Amino acid sequence: MDAAKEQFTELYECHHGDVWRYVARRVGASDVGDVVADVFLVAWRRLGDVPAGSALPWLYGVARLVLANEARGRRRWQELTLRVAAEPDQLVVVDHADGVVSQRDVAVAFDRLSAVDQEILRLVAWERLASAEAAAVLGQPRATFAMRLMRARRRLRRQLGVSGDGAGRTSSAAPSMSNWGG
Repeated sequence: MDAAKEQFTELYECHHGDVWRYVARRVGASDVGDVVADVFLVAWRRLGDVPAGSALPWLYGVARLVLANEARGRRRWQELTLRVAAEPDQLVVVDHADGVVSQRDVAVAFDRLSAVDQEILRLVAWERLASAEAAAVLGQPRATFAMRLMRARRRLRRQLGVSGDGAGRTSSAAPSMSNWGG
């Protein structure tokens, strides 16, 4: 085993339990493993920065920053969800003659989609990228992205209880999916 691996293994074995408890006192049980893994990933990447003799306080500092990033991410997600719910015209064009899908229904349906489907729809609907541009963002061929977009739209419609008529249009009692790239 080379010196870096040996140093990291010793660091991990000596301090994993302490870091685990530090994180567990600050987040829910389901998130502890991910946060601790991120802490030790940083430790591995910055092994040369770990101070000799005071590694545990340094690891606690890294854990604090990882936790802050996690909290910031959750806060941004909540703010985005509230913004989406407050601006329905940005997301769904509703056929008022036949009914309205509530903002909450759209948010719930969107949350039920996979992270991949959500990102595909965000790129097209929220960022207003053309398929070719969105494909470039994801590093995919345009045809692959187009197929994934079609499937993501279909899954969102299914979550909303909207059926398509086979011609790319939705039933008359459902919201238009045009702002979702459809």
